[in-house]
Amino acid sequence: MTLNVVAAFSIVLGVLAIGEFVSTKTKAFIPSVFVSAVIFLIGFWTILPADIITQSSFSTPVVYLSMYLLLTHMGTLMSLGELLGQWKTILIAVAGIAGIIAMTLTVGKLLFGWQTVVAATPPLTGGVVASILMSGAATELGLTSIAVLATTMYIMQGFFGYPITALMLKKEAKRLVTEFNKNGGNDVSQNAAKETKQVKKSRFRIFPELPEKYQTTYVILLKLGIVAYLAVLAAPHLHLNQFVVCLLFGVIGREIGFLEEKALVKANAFGFLMTVLMAFIFASLSKATPAMLKEIVVPLFGIIVLGVFGMGVFSTIAGKLFGYTKEMAFSIAMTALYGFPADYILTLEAVKSTTNNEKEYEYAINQMLPKMLVGGFMTVTISSVIIAGIFVKLL
Repeated sequence: MTLNVVAAFSIVLGVLAIGEFVSTKTKAFIPSVFVSAVIFLIGFWTILPADIITQSSFSTPVVYLSMYLLLTHMGTLMSLGELLGQWKTILIAVAGIAGIIAMTLTVGKLLFGWQTVVAATPPLTGGVVASILMSGAATELGLTSIAVLATTMYIMQGFFGYPITALMLKKEAKRLVTEFNKNGGNDVSQNAAKETKQVKKSRFRIFPELPEKYQTTYVILLKLGIVAYLAVLAAPHLHLNQFVVCLLFGVIGREIGFLEEKALVKANAFGFLMTVLMAFIFASLSKATPAMLKEIVVPLFGIIVLGVFGMGVFSTIAGKLFGYTKEMAFSIAMTALYGFPADYILTLEAVKSTTNNEKEYEYAINQMLPKMLVGGFMTVTISSVIIAGIFVKLL
């Protein structure tokens, strides 16, 4: 079925809006991404055309452009010191991945067999690249059902990740609000102001601050585009994923004064680019047909449950060693099940639903968001690709 582009656009935005409404109404108890995913899945099984996301104009070129600009923008939310200070977050994320592997290759192997768990584990630890690698390898070996499992694992794991993470993040946000108010908000807000002042006077700054009247949408987007393009050029030479480099270059761009803090927000473009990206991530649900799910439902959900359990145990232990709460540590590890931009949306919704004023919001978001973003890149963008490269040889 072919729809007018405006009609398709309106339907997609309608689904996203319903998800947001339910999340707001339930104070993020039911996250918007979970609601939207369920509606899209049922819609694809019934009345929605499988390519409605593409028909709505959210196709690959604009999605990649959004990704480049958004991730560079995310870098402007963190200082270099904050990024380097996330080494504990990285180790907790790695511990969570280790927990998945430990459970799937032991208990999972006994329950579902070696080839099944080897094919399903890398997609469970992260992104689409791992899913493609394992699905392709299984297909070459004639393991059709296992190839389908690898693809479906990537598509369906968010249904576990979204609600569990939302619950953990809400608990963490409530704890931070209590901590903030217990301190009267005075020491914390003074430290935040001091840190902001230090960022503006960064010793790495080489570009003078651009006058406010020149910080227009065009100028800010131009500068973000330049930095993102340099990141894409540099990525092969750094042997890093280009999206990771965009984040790093965003941090550097802010430190040297070339990029403004919260660049896309100042350009009034953040909301639309995030909408593009959120719509696109649901496009893969069109592949999860009832017949496909029925064929592999037991190993699919069995391996996800085992992986989440192992992830929870290992990340909680690591979090305790590094002084993180079990809620924050588990949330960091859970980013493996969805990555960016869901990690950003879930954190935002949890903080919004538990804070009562701007000071509480700023304190909680500054504590939680950098951890979730770094955790997501460590699991989905980096670890999953490495693990898939190893596991594809074990199939």
